[in-house]
Amino acid sequence: MILKWTPRQISSRAPWRELDRLKNQLEGVFDTLSQGVETIRGGAGVYPLVNLFEDENNLYLTAEMPGLAAADLDLSIQGESLTIRGEIKNPEEDRKVNYHRREREAGFFRRLINLPDKIDPDKAAAGLKNGVLTVTLPKADEVKVRRIEIRNSEE
Repeated sequence: MILKWTPRQISSRAPWRELDRLKNQLEGVFDTLSQGVETIRGGAGVYPLVNLFEDENNLYLTAEMPGLAAADLDLSIQGESLTIRGEIKNPEEDRKVNYHRREREAGFFRRLINLPDKIDPDKAAAGLKNGVLTVTLPKADEVKVRRIEIRNSEE
């Protein structure tokens, strides 16, 4: 969108009207751009969307993966990173169809998540239920919080 006006348009209107017009045009531009950002966030740009949280002993990751089976996914841990790989299959691609709207992407995906702490990969566990992947990552012993007992010392 090109913003263009002549000096005559500016002088013939009150300055605040011209500013309102410019503001409305810019809002339209930003609305258009933000729709593109929403598409990227929810679409193929960042997939799957994840939550990563922790308690004293574990890190937990949940990811929404509707329509995927455990066989469609591959999880791997290397150092302090977790990689989720998989494939979203689109059954309509096997048939000749005309789309009226296509918002669900299909194809291969890979997401690398940097973990905030070292974990014990041998004790990691994952499950997929109702389209939600849940990964439990036990923290390594060296990063777990250890309580130190304080003794009363009498002098």
